[in-house]
Amino acid sequence: MPAVTVENPLTLPRVEAPPIEATDRPVAGITTAPRGFEGEGFPVRRAFQGVHQSDLDPFIHLDQIGEVEYAPGEPKGTPWHPHRGFETVTYMIDGMLEHQDSNGGGGLITNGDTQWMTAGAGILHIEKPPEALVVSGGLFHGFQLWVNLPSKDKFLAPKYQNLRASEVALLTSPDGGTLLRLIAGDMAGHHGPGATRTPITMLHATLQPGARLQLPWRPDFNALMYVLNGDGRFGLEGAPAHMGQLVRFGAGGAMTIVADEAQESRSPTLDLLILGGEPIGEPVAWYGPFVMNTHAELATAFDDYKKGRLGVIPG
Repeated sequence: MPAVTVENPLTLPRVEAPPIEATDRPVAGITTAPRGFEGEGFPVRRAFQGVHQSDLDPFIHLDQIGEVEYAPGEPKGTPWHPHRGFETVTYMIDGMLEHQDSNGGGGLITNGDTQWMTAGAGILHIEKPPEALVVSGGLFHGFQLWVNLPSKDKFLAPKYQNLRASEVALLTSPDGGTLLRLIAGDMAGHHGPGATRTPITMLHATLQPGARLQLPWRPDFNALMYVLNGDGRFGLEGAPAHMGQLVRFGAGGAMTIVADEAQESRSPTLDLLILGGEPIGEPVAWYGPFVMNTHAELATAFDDYKKGRLGVIPG
């Protein structure tokens, strides 16, 4: 890890430090993601478990998939399943995932790619490792994020953005000690390739041991950091967090992170998924694969699914 890197970060555009008047966000809480299994039995960490929905808005759900080294015959995916009312963001750091949907769409998400699926009014899809990977086994690591849609957008027609690794905006810190992969949103005048219905920013950051990163951050966005691997200290108070932990920040216009000088040999850097978004501020009724505003809308979604209105599985 990671799949997308550069030999010399100093050749990249720099994200300048926040203005001196920007208030550094304090750490509001740190939670540890419990382990579980998803789909046909692949391992995940539930990154948002134990965090109140109001602290996550506009985000709903985040699973870290793996990191796991599969033996031949072991790779697993999901069966066919529906979605309505939100967007799924699937980012593959290492490995391959094949997608197919009830509208005839499909494709391969591999090392450093991101697929942005707007489920909108509803769709059926399946995600699975390609047959070649099932036969060979191999490394599998990524995550899937669910981004809520406001009520006015919940019945949009489904659509996709397939973002290749080569499209991600690569940036660095002033000292070159951090590699930033800007997948969606804006960061100090730089723009990620992902087009979002709900205003958000999403980055994958890699900090070298001892590196210090200060990021400007929109005051109207929330701020979350999930530690993919490594150890670091967060906020001006230097709150420690490590692999599998979610750091929530309070209000402010900047964030500070420092990677520990000593890292494990199997995780030689500090890798973070950095998220922020403009809260939607609407009621959330979420059950299984549907994210709506009311329980009545949830009941309608299940009824529509049972009656085939969200699509049918291709023969």
